[in-house]
Amino acid sequence: MRRLVVTDTRIHVAAARTTAGDLHVAGGVIATSDGGDGGARIDGRGASTVPLYVETVFAAPSPAKSGAFDLVPGNAATFAVIDGTVGAEQIRHMLVVPPRALRAVVVEGALVVRDGAPLRPAGTDARDADDPRLGAWTDADRDMTQFLTPDGRYSETRGGRRDAYTGRFWLDGDRITYLDDTGFWAFGQYHDGVLHHAGFVLRRSAAAAPR
Repeated sequence: MRRLVVTDTRIHVAAARTTAGDLHVAGGVIATSDGGDGGARIDGRGASTVPLYVETVFAAPSPAKSGAFDLVPGNAATFAVIDGTVGAEQIRHMLVVPPRALRAVVVEGALVVRDGAPLRPAGTDARDADDPRLGAWTDADRDMTQFLTPDGRYSETRGGRRDAYTGRFWLDGDRITYLDDTGFWAFGQYHDGVLHHAGFVLRRSAAAAPR
């Protein structure tokens, strides 16, 4: 059973509710204790451990249930460990983190990022161009299209400006983790065939990728 513990950290049990102590992970979910020795350890001193909360998923036609992202026993162990304090509004609406401040990203108990660096190369997750998580995703209301390609690269067109943001991404089930070329990490989630990211609600589209 995969085990992990974040030690001596400020835990955002929910976006605006915190406690302090160790956060234990076993079998991909938050646990009441680590169940013994072994597993990875992340030093949480001086850091905040926050859920990878996606506000727009709660407004979807089939919304996530209340508390779905809370860091409580039995819930999926999907969170980030970030230097310093993190505000509730940042967690809910715009969680972007510079690499130097990101101690870890954990998705369903698996370490994805450690000490600001990815633990596997981009493009190893979905090499099949038919993967439904890839392709063009558009939020027409906010004039943004995100292009996700099998090599693990993304490009965003915003307000008609191509390559407004570019970078690498990693896929873990219904979660997507981005590292922008300008130097920040960001996060999103697929829910009912829609991609939610930093307030954007993106649907599959036939937009042509930038050349």
